[in-house]
Amino acid sequence: MADKILMKGNEAIGEAAILAGCRHYFGYPITPQSELPAYLAKRLPEVEGVFLQAESEIGAINMVYGAASTGARVMTSSSSPGVSLKQEGISYLAAAELPCVLVNVTRGGPGLGNIAPAQADYYQATRGGGHGDYRTLVFAPNSVQEMADLTIKAFDAADRFKSPVLILSDGVLGQMMEPVVLPDPVVFDPDTKEGTLTGKGSRKKRNLVTTIFLDADQLEEHNWHLYQKYQFVTDEFDHGSWKDYSCELHQTDDADIILVGYGIIARILKTVVEKCRKRGIKAGLIRPISLWPFPTRIISELSKKTKSMMVVEMSTGQMVDDVKLAVEGRIPVYFYGRTGGNIPSSFEILNEIDKIVRID
Repeated sequence: MADKILMKGNEAIGEAAILAGCRHYFGYPITPQSELPAYLAKRLPEVEGVFLQAESEIGAINMVYGAASTGARVMTSSSSPGVSLKQEGISYLAAAELPCVLVNVTRGGPGLGNIAPAQADYYQATRGGGHGDYRTLVFAPNSVQEMADLTIKAFDAADRFKSPVLILSDGVLGQMMEPVVLPDPVVFDPDTKEGTLTGKGSRKKRNLVTTIFLDADQLEEHNWHLYQKYQFVTDEFDHGSWKDYSCELHQTDDADIILVGYGIIARILKTVVEKCRKRGIKAGLIRPISLWPFPTRIISELSKKTKSMMVVEMSTGQMVDDVKLAVEGRIPVYFYGRTGGNIPSSFEILNEIDKIVRID
């Protein structure tokens, strides 16, 4: 068994990116993700990679576009306000079907907010965030180990589906230190990639990478092409080879109330489930790992055999909308949230569950 290394979450993403074959990083410092570019500034030159601190977040995301168009594995990272600045470029990347990995170590907002952890970027992450008909795949790790593991999978998914993939972390996961077993290095050959400027892979002719479709019918055809691709991605996470990265279930088989939470909140909720069980309350947990595609099918199936669900978020309520859509009115869906950088305690959540159990 490989040795465990004590690492911060941000550092684990950086090392995993290198192990995944990423040799190009473009970014701009912002708390609480600055350890990630700091780590890569040291490590990438050691593996003959390129680290460049751009003049701005806008500059960084356009550099990602350029590098991705050559077939390189490329990454950028930021925190909430910085990710907002990147949205136009992310829309361009999605339209051009260029693979890349994006990291958002979220902080309290809106506006400049603070540097405390939050989950209020869920809408932005799962709805595309920028202009036009597109989506980005979104992974939500809940440990330093998953920060590393899902970084590897994010690069694989980006190449597999020709799409930007977002890792949605938060200020707790980015800053906390835990033992991690680093994944094995990936053998990555950029010359096998298709759809790039040089026409690599089976295409030997040059390729035009563009997002400009001046003819309305041509643009509509391209948008429906993207739509069909996103339907395929959803099917892959529902039934196909990516289904293991859809969600984690914990004690849901006989649960009367199922808690729903992702990221650092899911760790708190797992403790809450155990405390509920000791008090005779049959609680369970579903933890979405992929926030898009969302585990709609599994939540829908669970709603047919439980009495209620409660969504807990570090926001005023965003993922709760997707849970309600999945449940389709079969059972009550309750919500409890803290915002502004506050993290709900297990005691607070238990109090809310007591209220729900009395109602039911």
